[in-house]
Amino acid sequence: MLPLAFLSRRLPLLALLLALAALLTGPAAHAQGKRRVVQFTGIVASGDSLLGVPGATVYVPKAGRGTATNAYGYFSVAVLAGDSLVVRALGYANQTILIPADYQRQSYSVIISLKEDVTVLPEVRVFPYVTERDFKRAFLALNLPTERGSAAANNLNADLMRRIFNTQPVGAVANYRQTMQQQQFEYDRRMGMGPSLQANNPLLNPFSWLQLIQQVKKGEFKKKEGTDY
Repeated sequence: MLPLAFLSRRLPLLALLLALAALLTGPAAHAQGKRRVVQFTGIVASGDSLLGVPGATVYVPKAGRGTATNAYGYFSVAVLAGDSLVVRALGYANQTILIPADYQRQSYSVIISLKEDVTVLPEVRVFPYVTERDFKRAFLALNLPTERGSAAANNLNADLMRRIFNTQPVGAVANYRQTMQQQQFEYDRRMGMGPSLQANNPLLNPFSWLQLIQQVKKGEFKKKEGTDY
């Protein structure tokens, strides 16, 4: 065994060597426990169609960070090796992605295919009463105003409707219809098929003269006995 005097002289040197060894081994141990940062990218698709799912969330529950897909289903987020991510989208089943703990590359790309999970919610009927029976009882006991004296009956009054009809300006549809009728009337008049001053004058109408001659031959204009003209 070493004498106590020798140990007492060498103790400060041993303490200095132990401190230096701790300083040298500390960064190496810290480097071994630190996880690698990985850029996780990919596309969230709908089933086997490879159509992007917009608005899907890619979330790391333990770390409390994540991102959402764009309009084409693409996403990009920085994660750590060994992280577990949950992909969620409305109308689809959740999917979990695990980054390997021993992953050594700087990027990790995947195509995530979500399965549809449509849940049909049961019908919910909301009533302003405690039970449906109370609602039916209150509805049957409701006292509605009569038609006479109501606002609807006053608005449909015959005199009021007549005044509105007489004072209402011509709308676009009626104005267009009247213009088309006038154009058709002028066209018929020029073509001799519509009413005009010449057509309405019986002296210029040969058919009127023919009718007059036939009436004269039949003696329709002879004075009859007992008839005062």
